Amino acid sequence: MSDATPTSDSPGFDEMARDIAEVPAVEVIVTVAVNLMSAAAVKLGLTEDGDEHKDLDEARKLVHALAGLLDASTTEISSFHAAPLRDGLKSLQLAFREASLVPDEPGQGPGEKYTGPVFG
Repeated sequence: MSDATPTSDSPGFDEMARDIAEVPAVEVIVTVAVNLMSAAAVKLGLTEDGDEHKDLDEARKLVHALAGLLDASTTEISSFHAAPLRDGLKSLQLAFREASLVPDEPGQGPGEKYTGPVFG
């Protein structure tokens, strides 16, 4: 076993597990969603560096994963948390459509399997 593989004997593993155990599931879901949103924004070229990191294939995967997560967790998180995440998702879907040289057919864009067609 390599030194990089965490085990229960690794220093800090138990402490890390306790820290994770104290975090409510809603916070974990929201954190993952925000990370997916941030990564998708970078891959869509929506940061200061713009086109330097733009990669629509990667952005498609991230937006699709975000839509799936939000669809699956709708009944698990309150509308207080879900509404801004859904708004962010729609913004990313619209940005993807705008950035695409050949736009997807309505309902075929990233995440639209879960959200339905997205129009501006």
